[in-house]
Amino acid sequence: MYVGTLGSMNVDTRASAKGFVELAVVECCSPLRAPEMSEEEAAATARLFRALGDPHRVQIVNLLANTREPVCVCDITATIGLSQPTTSFHLKKLVDSGLLEREQRGTWAYYSLDRTAFQSLGNVVTRRSVSK
Repeated sequence: MYVGTLGSMNVDTRASAKGFVELAVVECCSPLRAPEMSEEEAAATARLFRALGDPHRVQIVNLLANTREPVCVCDITATIGLSQPTTSFHLKKLVDSGLLEREQRGTWAYYSLDRTAFQSLGNVVTRRSVSK
């Protein structure tokens, strides 16, 4: 009996009761069925993932994902424990990437998630087409 690969195929050989060798080709992988992603879609999605490449930004996103209403920058700063300029820097990166929406109310800025952008990120891992 031999179980292994032959070229790019997985094979399983067994001796039959009459002494003949039976050869079975075993499919090694599931065929790719995800919709094809264009280079532009991949680049846009990579920018979204890059914006999440900092732990503080992930904390900010998590905070906003668990609230129903937009959150004031002052509350974000107090919750994540960073200075106001550092918090503003991270918020700007997230807004520029399209992951957050910013609303000005008087002297305060309020932030919320852009649910469409996060749906695009989710579509990458759930094999649905990505369009923006």
